[in-house]
Amino acid sequence: MKIRRIQISIVDVPQISPIAPYRSHVRSSSTTTSGIVEILTEGGLTGLGEFNLNFLPDLDVHKMQQAAQWVVGRDAGNIELFHTECTLETRLKSGIEIAMWDVAGKAAGLPVAKLLGGILRPRIELAACMGIQTYQRAGEIAQHYVEQGFTTLKTKAGSDMHEDLEMVRGIRDAVGMKLKLRIDPNRAYSLKEGFELCRQLEQYELEYLEQPIMADPLSDAVALREGSGVPIALNESVIGPSSAWEILHLGASEFLLPDTHIAGGILPCVKIGHLAESAGATCIMHCGHDLGPKTAAMVHVAAACKSYRLGNDSTYYGIEDDITVEPLLISAGHIAIPDRPGLGIEVDANKMEHYTIAKAL
Repeated sequence: MKIRRIQISIVDVPQISPIAPYRSHVRSSSTTTSGIVEILTEGGLTGLGEFNLNFLPDLDVHKMQQAAQWVVGRDAGNIELFHTECTLETRLKSGIEIAMWDVAGKAAGLPVAKLLGGILRPRIELAACMGIQTYQRAGEIAQHYVEQGFTTLKTKAGSDMHEDLEMVRGIRDAVGMKLKLRIDPNRAYSLKEGFELCRQLEQYELEYLEQPIMADPLSDAVALREGSGVPIALNESVIGPSSAWEILHLGASEFLLPDTHIAGGILPCVKIGHLAESAGATCIMHCGHDLGPKTAAMVHVAAACKSYRLGNDSTYYGIEDDITVEPLLISAGHIAIPDRPGLGIEVDANKMEHYTIAKAL
């Protein structure tokens, strides 16, 4: 299964309500920008991968394409060796690795989840996501998600603590406890502010507060977890299995949120999941405004790993369209595991052409 050719393209797909505009304390976005990886093996098998490119300026697809030539001639099925020897930038590496899993599944005639050990969950629960909103709008969106069948909501936060609290109050006033609630300030607060935020959030019974403080030092996360009544989750601190081990060893977090484009692909997220399982912790797959290939990768990881037992982040339902022939179907806040070999999706050439904004020739 040697790789004969690789193609990197950048696509940009508009987001729709209620996702757009998706505001964090850092920036706002109304599109999903992704790098799409297509590989072709000497035996004629094709693989599809994706890596997140939202908010990254001055993207040079030609440099990505040139760097990606490193994988030409390599065995698409030897993913452990790929990780051992690959020195590519992590996002690009992750997109290639996902495409390699797609090829490996097709070669075996099995869905990726079965290659990862088997399907524990035939349907994956999703957590609906929301940017920073006003009290009223937060309540309206929360009610919409309840009507759509979601049971978990994650919101951005961090611009202003009072604004965060009003948003949370708006959600609880609108739908009560019908939604498990997660708040993500993206490292916006100091440790002192984190303690104050936790104190004021206790009454709202969050499922967890995600990365309210800086990723380093981890001792701050340990102190916050031990000194507050709000469960703490870490995302930006989770950059691979070694960082996950340190978090678990120190007791810095009960919940870990890895992402393929940060960890380097599917295999590192699986390894993080196994570490969490051994420590009695819980993993949730993070999303970065994803299209079909990266969403499918998330679904296969969550289907095969015991520790990914809660709703996994997704904004997939909030895009205008996908670049795949058949978009993944979300029903009552869940995605079924594709039963076709590999990731279980195929690229639609016409949609790719429509949404591509840059392609290396």
